[in-house]
Amino acid sequence: MSRRAVIAAVDGSAESLAAAEWAAREACLRDLPLRLVHAWQDWSPAFAHVPYAGRDITPGGTTVTRHWAERVPREAADRLREGHPDLEVGVEQVLGRPAEVLLSAADTAEVLVMGSRGLGALGGFLAGSVSLPVIARAERPVVVVRGGERAGDERRSGTGDRVVGRGRNGDVVLGLDLSRPCDELIAYAFEAAAARSATLRVVHGWTAPAAFGYDPAAVDPGHRVAWGHRAASTLTDVLRPWRGTFPAVEIMEQCVVGQASDHLVDASKDASLLVVGRRMRRAATGTHIGPVTHAVLHHATAPVAVVPHL
Repeated sequence: MSRRAVIAAVDGSAESLAAAEWAAREACLRDLPLRLVHAWQDWSPAFAHVPYAGRDITPGGTTVTRHWAERVPREAADRLREGHPDLEVGVEQVLGRPAEVLLSAADTAEVLVMGSRGLGALGGFLAGSVSLPVIARAERPVVVVRGGERAGDERRSGTGDRVVGRGRNGDVVLGLDLSRPCDELIAYAFEAAAARSATLRVVHGWTAPAAFGYDPAAVDPGHRVAWGHRAASTLTDVLRPWRGTFPAVEIMEQCVVGQASDHLVDASKDASLLVVGRRMRRAATGTHIGPVTHAVLHHATAPVAVVPHL
């Protein structure tokens, strides 16, 4: 069986080119091939004239539309091969709706990487008509990289060329829900940290039960302290077997009071990668993206990996 590849969606935009560069570094870290996928739709009329080019567009758009579709991933691949001479880079153009093309590609991917436009601290990501449907339905991990990511945003360790992250410490940050911890999600985060020789910071946000607001005895701060200790103990228990599987990965456990999404967005400022989960749902309606993941996708500053799980 052939190896899975890291797949990057490219459309010629600065955001997709930043995602492709991130995907190339990820493929190098995982010793996997990189495949660039460009989904294109033929919007050309049956016959049109291009006066400045001095030629016509033939039916099917073979003169201009197809030429552009072939040029976008080819030029991106050339740049990546120049920067990563040992990386195996493949190119694929697929005629079809972008979301459907990328969902099909994701089935064979180790991870699918997409770009997203950053709108700053208040606006966050621009969640488009392609990225959210793909994230909501993909059954393989999807990484969203905001525009502006560059190779220099990740520093390298003192030994070799291993990427260890961006910002101050380059932690890999994992948002973990202790009510239903998932092996696929935890494994992805540990593998990402191990590949980067980075610290894995595991963040669990908790809030006191609503009943605390109605029970006079709950005013005692000791009750909340006890809840915090129990959450921290549970987190330690969940991570204990993973420490044995990944002994080289340094782990930082954080049980924090308040909305998990707020803490994860804050943690993303110094992270090389933020990892969150998405529970797979078969319902025909709804976004199929949980509120924490949705908030993180819109406001995190680091690349965000969304790992689907049951």
